[in-house]
Amino acid sequence: MFRMVLGAKLHRATITGCDIDYEGSIEVDKDLLERVDMAPGEKVEVYNITNGARFSTYLIPGAAGSGEVGVNGAAARLCQLNDKVIIATYRLVDETEVRTFKPRIARLDDMNRVVEA
Repeated sequence: MFRMVLGAKLHRATITGCDIDYEGSIEVDKDLLERVDMAPGEKVEVYNITNGARFSTYLIPGAAGSGEVGVNGAAARLCQLNDKVIIATYRLVDETEVRTFKPRIARLDDMNRVVEA
């Protein structure tokens, strides 16, 4: 049996851009994705701490070291510049590993730099 658990999380990311006319997705600094083992195209859940909105989308890697976290397409209506969000992925973990599995979590500052991992 498998269980769905938190796999990775970028905690308190700051939205740096919103583009309603883009096709969709959330663009995140490539270095941040690698830090927590998130992959381009991977499904993510986004929880807007500022306004309570929640939505699913997929990841697009942004420029490495840019601190970019931009919401695109219809989801851009659910965020504004400087909103704080949590970006999370989930993993299927075998029942035998579920109690010892550790998600990769990075807490970010206002400039989307890792302050704790």
